[in-house]
Amino acid sequence: MTRSELIAELASANPHLRAQDVELIVGTVFDEISAALARGERVELRGFGAFTVKKRDARTGRNPRTGAAVPVDEKAVPFFKAGKELRERVNKGATRPLAGE
Repeated sequence: MTRSELIAELASANPHLRAQDVELIVGTVFDEISAALARGERVELRGFGAFTVKKRDARTGRNPRTGAAVPVDEKAVPFFKAGKELRERVNKGATRPLAGE
């Protein structure tokens, strides 16, 4: 599902909200999660999962075309760990109706 599909789905499930308002809400949520991760904070959404930042140490990689050794700098990468409820729903293939349905 893309961001625009998510916005359209939420807008149709919540007809009392304007599409522009839903777009603003979704954008604000994503911006806040991104900002928290940039600050090195953990973001937990109960029943869904947790976003964290993991550090990857510097290492020596390989250029796949030439096979030459290439230094790879240390970096921080976002990491998502699914919550128990999400894992169970994915494994069962069950979907709970959206709010308002």
